[in-house]
Amino acid sequence: MINIFRRQPQVSKLVIAVGIVFGLLVSGCNNSNNVSFDQGQESSNTGQSPDAKNRKIILTTFTVLADMARNVAGDKATVQSLTRPGAEIHGYEPTPSDIVKAQKADLILDNGLGLERWAQKFYGNLRDVPHATLSEGITPINISEDAYAGKPNPHAWMSPKLALRYVDNIRASLVKLDPANAETYNANAKAYSQQIKQVDLKLQETVEKIPQNRRFMVTCEGAFSYLANDYGLKEVYLWAVNSEQQATPRQVEKVITTVRKNQIPVVFCESTVSADAQKQVAKESNSKFGGVFYVDSLTEENGVAPTYFKLLEYNINTLVNGLKK
Repeated sequence: MINIFRRQPQVSKLVIAVGIVFGLLVSGCNNSNNVSFDQGQESSNTGQSPDAKNRKIILTTFTVLADMARNVAGDKATVQSLTRPGAEIHGYEPTPSDIVKAQKADLILDNGLGLERWAQKFYGNLRDVPHATLSEGITPINISEDAYAGKPNPHAWMSPKLALRYVDNIRASLVKLDPANAETYNANAKAYSQQIKQVDLKLQETVEKIPQNRRFMVTCEGAFSYLANDYGLKEVYLWAVNSEQQATPRQVEKVITTVRKNQIPVVFCESTVSADAQKQVAKESNSKFGGVFYVDSLTEENGVAPTYFKLLEYNINTLVNGLKK
């Protein structure tokens, strides 16, 4: 059981005052061979039931965690994401209005593993708001190169197998916070976990359609280490962790060489970063740019990846369709 009651030091009156004032002012693919599944909750809780005012408010650091949490919370808690769809999470800079929003929450759920580099400072500006880290209990894959060598790869949620740990940590956190609704949280988590296991099997079956010598996933960021480990894919990337810096000539040349050597037909990038460097790789390696994957953020409801399941589905279908052409 994870301990959610990690209380933070009291913020100064000035910071709270500034935040409150600011807050008041601011008052997939159609191919028949594609894997496809429609599971989980597709949107946030929009209905207002009579007990809406009594619901606990759960704030997550980014949209993927919010979708997972909504599936566990059901209609017993209100789940919000600190960041919006399409936002980059690594270097996100919280605003005064974010502090106001977080101060109203009953619980904050974060990823950990160094993903939210701004988290410690952010929590330090809050008064008495507990938080839980959803990657707790996961053995991370450590980054082996670049400036992040030796540090954990934070993208553990990209593995459906590890997502089961996220769900259980969400469940435990909600039960601890709101024991009156424990039965609902436990039941929802069990059902959602079963759906994740089904998704895992379908993704495995889809990847198996790729010839062994083509099972490469070439991306801008090394965000797919956990997923690649699950499905026997070889990961190639420009930089280990998405950061403020652009790809260096050495990083670009290394990927070009790997793509040429293995005759990889397609390369990709992530939706939250510039794809210019990867398009250069495609041009100079005689491959093609196959589009973007979704990792750190979901899309809006009318986009291709409005839920965690849809994100996984879209990424795998995009990879398979690109490699088989």
